[in-house]
Amino acid sequence: MSIPTDPWHFPRPELAQAYLQGFELGLTSARGLFARRRMGKSEFLKHDLLPAAKQAGYLAAYTNLWDDTDHPGQALATAILLATQPKGLGRFWEELNTPISKLKGGAKLPLGMEGSIELDLAAKEKAAVPAIQAALQAADKANKRLLLVIDEAQVLAAPQHKAVAHSLRAGLDIRKPAIKVLFAGSSEAALREMFSRSAAPFYNWAPLEPFPLLGRAFVEATVKQLAKVAKQPLKLDDALQAFAALKETPEFFRWYIERYLMYQQQGPEQALLYTQARLHDASSYAKVWKELNRADRAVLLLAAGGVQDLYGAPALKQLQAWLGAADVSASVPRTSIRRLTGPRLQLMARVDHGAYRFEDPEFQSWVATRRTID
Repeated sequence: MSIPTDPWHFPRPELAQAYLQGFELGLTSARGLFARRRMGKSEFLKHDLLPAAKQAGYLAAYTNLWDDTDHPGQALATAILLATQPKGLGRFWEELNTPISKLKGGAKLPLGMEGSIELDLAAKEKAAVPAIQAALQAADKANKRLLLVIDEAQVLAAPQHKAVAHSLRAGLDIRKPAIKVLFAGSSEAALREMFSRSAAPFYNWAPLEPFPLLGRAFVEATVKQLAKVAKQPLKLDDALQAFAALKETPEFFRWYIERYLMYQQQGPEQALLYTQARLHDASSYAKVWKELNRADRAVLLLAAGGVQDLYGAPALKQLQAWLGAADVSASVPRTSIRRLTGPRLQLMARVDHGAYRFEDPEFQSWVATRRTID
């Protein structure tokens, strides 16, 4: 049975080969990539990098930790097993759900777990650390190199997943020749926290770089594909203008193309207006805004208005007015920034000392239209 392909996918084989070549040279066993959401990162990883890795003789494991942010250990172990021993996945979890003393194979488990005979492992997530170690031991038996792609890897930066992150690094450290790892994520701030903070499990473990974004070639290929199915082909100039108006975001551009294809008689201008209106649907942003405390909203409003120095006297004076407080010190915006750039919210990213930007430019535009913090 043939595997269906996406005719709208824009292949990037050269980029996939460049990443694989970096691993082949042996200078690094891991690398980190960041790009904000909807920029085509996950599509590239699944449809370009993983197939190229398999063609080059790798086993390829992929997991997106956003699919289950509470149990990244379970997701990682499952991905590794699916790539290395897919037929043994059910038995793997069955054995981990028994008391540790009865585990088959006699493999030594980490952190003294073999002594915890009465430990309750009824739920898979409770077995995260031994599951990762057992999955890596299973990968050792595959006698093939493994490419492990961890999408939305910033989930591992959360304090509650520290044990999982430590276990994963320990297991990967001794397998660098056999297992290559690509960490990808949508939060630059959280990924930098993972790799640059000395107390973090993955400190200095992988170089971090921006994911190369799509541009004119992507637009040209999409217009060419559209011409095959549309009665009224779209002009390249109109498509390029729409791509720019949509902040060069591939997913939003796909929305525009879909709208144009369905209502060609209305023309490209109406398709763009419809797409922009769809982007500015305030429902999701309003929900995020409502869940923030007043200080966090105030800091976001300052940043959306172009304020660079969030700790300076003018900024503190404005915060004082918005919060209705007699005195506001620099600790107020500092605490808010810590929350806003943290792995739970990921609304802002630190780009330099004292300099921050919004992770989502559309959210910035929405915040900029606000007049109060309430």
